[in-house]
Amino acid sequence: MDRARPAGIKDVADAAGVSVGTVSNVINRPDTVTDGTRRRVLGAIARLGYVRSESARQLRAGSSRMLGLLVLDLANPFFVALASGAERSARDAGLGVMVCDSAESTDEEAAYLTIFSEQRVRGVLVTPADRTGHTLGILRHHGIPFVSVDRVVPSEDGCSVSVDDVTGGSLAVHHLLLGGHRSLAYISGPMHLTQCQERYEGGLAALAAAGLPPGTMRHIGAARLDVASGRDAGARLLGTQPLPTGVFCANDLLALGVLQALYEAGVRVPEDVALVGYDDMEFAAAAAVPLTSVRQPARRMGELAAGLLIEETGEQAAGHRHRRIVLEPELVVRASTLQPRRRA
Repeated sequence: MDRARPAGIKDVADAAGVSVGTVSNVINRPDTVTDGTRRRVLGAIARLGYVRSESARQLRAGSSRMLGLLVLDLANPFFVALASGAERSARDAGLGVMVCDSAESTDEEAAYLTIFSEQRVRGVLVTPADRTGHTLGILRHHGIPFVSVDRVVPSEDGCSVSVDDVTGGSLAVHHLLLGGHRSLAYISGPMHLTQCQERYEGGLAALAAAGLPPGTMRHIGAARLDVASGRDAGARLLGTQPLPTGVFCANDLLALGVLQALYEAGVRVPEDVALVGYDDMEFAAAAAVPLTSVRQPARRMGELAAGLLIEETGEQAAGHRHRRIVLEPELVVRASTLQPRRRA
């Protein structure tokens, strides 16, 4: 055998003095081979350092043991928790997860979905950056099942697992209104992201229910859903007159950046400005001012989404029906909104 290349199954067969089919049986159906032959083949495998080619196996079987997971930002703890939940369900099913980051870019999203298709993954879990769902056509074209995560889709277009972000946005703004705030701001990430749009819609619905006009809540956009964008948005917030007394941020990372900007400017939270985030990441309770936040069960979302995809692509595929799972958000109140604000 040429030692410059890895040992193949034929090399193992030659070394053990058996057929390629017998080696395959030892690897895949060992109970069909006699003890003596099995020991001889396993000895040859150990001597040669043979490792079977998973890509070749899945080409023959037409089934991969790998799921794809595409999220908006792996620097965001919410998506790390979501990936952890998906990986747990996949591991229990004997599968692996290939995790990629679209960086909130529709172009990056399309590129990664193409890579998943080329790798013939079993299925894909995706948090879409493209609100139109156009890039998911790449998966449809190749017949690859997918589950949308953190976004509701029509059930005929595949399964989805999400949180009711309209309700979540309404909870946040309603809480600020109960605190007596009538000058608000919503700091969002890119509004092409469904999550940012729906959380804004929920906030406006809370204003309408209270008989207040949409202008009660100013909208300040942010380039990304990260701390740096939150600091930038916080600086622009400080330039508004009068300064809003209640601020709702589209996620906790933005809220942390806003908190930093306010602190550096000498603006007190919650005495001068009450602050609400979204996601309830682990650090929210440990911030300099513990952060009131709308909680999303990220790990549970990942587990459920992976479970749906495994069902659709596994032995239960014949009985699978596309489903939409929508979880309810929960407001977690902490110090960033608890104390009464100072009245003029």
